[in-house]
Amino acid sequence: MRPIPEIHAEIDELSERRTNLWHALSDGHDPTVRDELKALEARIADLWQEHRATKAALRFGERDRIVARARAEERLERAA
Repeated sequence: MRPIPEIHAEIDELSERRTNLWHALSDGHDPTVRDELKALEARIADLWQEHRATKAALRFGERDRIVARARAEERLERAA
């Protein structure tokens, strides 16, 4: 799990690159710029997902432990 500031730094860097690509694309249609922009958008979306997962893990604990605890509580409720 990477620290949130590191994830933000990468998002900022890629966002700046995305802005430059949008400016290049506004000058004229270029399939390579379009493809790079699409890949960049996907990477930024992945980074935001990583950010949300990291933030949730810091606040609530690791996902596996949360799921295990929920399943244990569910078994207890069924048994009662």
